[in-house]
Amino acid sequence: MLEVDVRGLSCPIPVVKTKKAIEENPGQTIVVLVESEVSRENVTRLAQSKGYKVKAEKTAGEYRLLLEPPEK
Repeated sequence: MLEVDVRGLSCPIPVVKTKKAIEENPGQTIVVLVESEVSRENVTRLAQSKGYKVKAEKTAGEYRLLLEPPEK
């Protein structure tokens, strides 16, 4: 499982780094760590547009997004 830590970074950087991780690791589950609601929404939107299922967990002022790839 790949982890992308984009806490402390402003959009669009979290989306760009997540997109790169998705493209370089097709079919792999990815965990993305973000701090802001805006980043959570934007990363979720990107992942869903690529067919990923997204599960978000909020912990201590940040979000842990689990991106599960589409089934083949």
